Amino acid sequence: MTANPHAPLSAPTPAEFGSPEEVRLAADRFRSDFAAVRDQVGRIVVGQQGTVESVLICLFVGGHVLLEGVPGIGKTLLVRTLARALNLSFGRVQFTPDLMPADVTGTTIVVEADGKDGRRERRFQFQPGPVFAQILLADEINRATPKTQSALLEAMQERAVTVGGHTHMLPAPFLVMATQNPVEQEGTYPLPEAQLDRFFFKLLVLSPSRADLAEILTRTTGAIGGDIQPVLDASAILAHQRLVRQVEIAGHIQDYAVRLVLATQPSALIPSGEMSFAPPTVNQYVRLGASPRAAQAIVLAGKCRALLDGRAAVSTEDIRESAAAALRHRIILNFEAHAEGVTTDTIVENIVSTLPLQVG
Repeated sequence: MTANPHAPLSAPTPAEFGSPEEVRLAADRFRSDFAAVRDQVGRIVVGQQGTVESVLICLFVGGHVLLEGVPGIGKTLLVRTLARALNLSFGRVQFTPDLMPADVTGTTIVVEADGKDGRRERRFQFQPGPVFAQILLADEINRATPKTQSALLEAMQERAVTVGGHTHMLPAPFLVMATQNPVEQEGTYPLPEAQLDRFFFKLLVLSPSRADLAEILTRTTGAIGGDIQPVLDASAILAHQRLVRQVEIAGHIQDYAVRLVLATQPSALIPSGEMSFAPPTVNQYVRLGASPRAAQAIVLAGKCRALLDGRAAVSTEDIRESAAAALRHRIILNFEAHAEGVTTDTIVENIVSTLPLQVG
């Protein structure tokens, strides 16, 4: 194992949330820090409140996020602004068809150094790539070839990179924020299902409203730009991530999240003897449903939302609010759905509106 040259800041020990009073104070700090980061981002990014909140949820649960939207609506600006509001290292990769995996992960190079006997000798040395950052912007990720896209698979799941037989750990926290354009498909390579599944959320960044566009013009065509101050560091983020996982979830609420994910699987794919929760729309239009990672994402996001709302336990509404962002990129539609213009958001909306809160 090679030592990580980009070691994160020291983090508090897991024992910091012992008593109820300590947990309450930690929850108050979490809400205060969440609001502080959101306010800093709001100095630059106009509107997009829902998108900003969802991105911050990904940050505080340790998940990666895929931002999809047409060019010019602030996807890259949002990522860069968030990086400026956090005292974290930042890396950016502009994905293009000629980008190679080593351009992302790094490579082993030959360097000359003085030997013990005073003579020059050659040795191998790992040169880290831009992935060795705490926030990585993967800009237009679907423009790179599948070979280059796959370079991020290990990094996103294991928080490590293996080059030349040696594994190098990535700094913590580690967050990949990728962007892609849903309209222009010429010269792009759709992300494989295995990589899509590693994104905690897929967020649809919408065009600004009339009022927001007017505010964008005021801010960007005037003489004074917004000033961003770092308000949070790695140790605080890691502590908040541990706190989120301590939020309670009742058995029937967790079962609702489980059934919500299972409802995305067509009945034909359910093992014999198991109950199917799929509505007719899923059986008609879905080829493959969401993986267990979707259930993990929904529950963790629900815990974060409960904490933000000042509650000690997850509610059904917390689960529902996280469903679309956690499921839309994990559901594979069949040809009939594409022919009729059915989207994954339509499928998820139907599941949420028809799935019973409890079953016997």
